[in-house]
Amino acid sequence: MSGLSVTTPVRAQLTWHYESEMPRVLSLYERAKSAQWNASTDVDWSIEVPFGEPLPDDSAFAMASFEASPLARRGRGMWDTFRWELQSWMVSQFLHGEQGALVVAARLVEVVPDLDSKYYAASQAADEARHVEVFSRYLREKVPHPYPINPALSELIEDLLSDSRWDITALGMQIVVEALAMAAFRLANSTFHDRLICDITRLVARDEARHVSFGVLSLEGIYREMTSAELADREEMVLDSASLMRRRFLLEDVWDRIEVDRGEGVDFAAHNELMIKYRQAIFARVVTALANIGLLTPRVRDGLQRLDLIGFADRSIRVPRA
Repeated sequence: MSGLSVTTPVRAQLTWHYESEMPRVLSLYERAKSAQWNASTDVDWSIEVPFGEPLPDDSAFAMASFEASPLARRGRGMWDTFRWELQSWMVSQFLHGEQGALVVAARLVEVVPDLDSKYYAASQAADEARHVEVFSRYLREKVPHPYPINPALSELIEDLLSDSRWDITALGMQIVVEALAMAAFRLANSTFHDRLICDITRLVARDEARHVSFGVLSLEGIYREMTSAELADREEMVLDSASLMRRRFLLEDVWDRIEVDRGEGVDFAAHNELMIKYRQAIFARVVTALANIGLLTPRVRDGLQRLDLIGFADRSIRVPRA
């Protein structure tokens, strides 16, 4: 598998002011220090993963989706094949996204202006290294054929790393990618099919909650100080990122792997109610985070609605502080 190389000129910032300037970020850093876990010793790697074995029926809603899908004509066993492959695909994308987050966290150490944020970004880099380690080991040892990075995710990571403006990089990774991941991890018990990956995602989700909080604390308030042109750049980045992440969940890679016509599969993923509700459920975290930093503008909200990504979110949004 080929890698990704991005060269970006960024401005490293050091400060000689060692008193705390952001007490809420410092508190988050203290929580991060006390919440560390070890991927080698805190995960029971002896748990077997019965990859590919028959699975119990889903909910009536899910089974109705199967009956309406292009999988149905190949029999009930094809639904199980799809569910296992979807798990393999999702965990593979978790792994690739976590490596992107690792590089972003390392960059944030360099570019954020205050020491409290540098402390926390450094702790996040350690978290992300652990996430890469744990997902990589799961895929190597328990999954027969992991997936390469999805092109939409690769494009987003490259876009974020190519931008020299630290808030753009943080906005895309901390608010969009990390919030999506946290939501997906918290749905693991209803999405995945073995206890090992559910245990892993439970541990990782604890870290991701802090990462999203750091993104909110770092970015809240700064958009009120921007010009309309600067704000428009951030709105466009959010909508481009959301479009790429929606495209990722059309599952082209999975349809190709299980030899379902790509056009039929994509059409099913785009329009099936179960698939739409899942995307809306995980995007609810992104929408809430955008509201909390003051970036759920009318333009952003309208764009997300056009992408059919706002459904659950409105119930959980709090009004940003003035």
